[in-house]
Amino acid sequence: MKNSVFSFSLIILGIILFSSCKNDAKDNDESQKVVSDTIPTEPILDFMYVTAVSGLTLREEPNLQSSKLLVMPLGTKVKLLSHEDKITMNVGGIDGGMDNVEYNGKTGFVFNGFVSRYAPSGENAVAKNYFEELKKTFPNVEYSESTGGSASKPTKTQLIILPTEQWHEGFFMAQQLYGIPKQFAFPNPKGSNNETQQNSNKKKDELTSELQISRNSNTLQKIVYIYRTRGFGYMVIITKDGSTIKIEKVEEVE
Repeated sequence: MKNSVFSFSLIILGIILFSSCKNDAKDNDESQKVVSDTIPTEPILDFMYVTAVSGLTLREEPNLQSSKLLVMPLGTKVKLLSHEDKITMNVGGIDGGMDNVEYNGKTGFVFNGFVSRYAPSGENAVAKNYFEELKKTFPNVEYSESTGGSASKPTKTQLIILPTEQWHEGFFMAQQLYGIPKQFAFPNPKGSNNETQQNSNKKKDELTSELQISRNSNTLQKIVYIYRTRGFGYMVIITKDGSTIKIEKVEEVE
């Protein structure tokens, strides 16, 4: 009788050990599966676009005194290798540093105040089409159109919300998209509280072509471009709202 009980106990113990081994093996398989699922994929390459109207210099070292490798025209697409987060210099009122980039087989450094992740629209672009394409890559970009005014003086408004804190990024986009003359450089944040710059190259039929800059304690508050000709005019208003830049174009038939 004792032998029978002992044999039965051995059988039960064997079953328990066998089940435990199966569970351990299953756990190991699941652990290996989790590990294999978390193997990092190749990083997505980042690209930036030149926003400097007169082109951007690619330099050999990360400083403005370094040798020039070449000049990249407005709109050039470059591969971003590393970004400099710290502010190490100020160029034309824009704070920034030197990013390491690659272009046309050459590796060097560029001032990151004159590059943007947003591809420039190019001249004569249709705003709605441009932003529909841009939203495929940057879904947080907002664009809308509305009409207003009166029957005799109708208005059309285009509103852009750009997810960036950089004034110059919004300014360069508006300059490309809405024909702000290239002679107007990005306004330096330092200066008088109210400043107006005139377009000295305006055509004979252009009544107004000017840039108005509003500041408060050397901090930009608003940038407005005003254009008027006989029977037509528009304003481009650039402001900052928290972590976004707002660009508003208001057309008016006079």
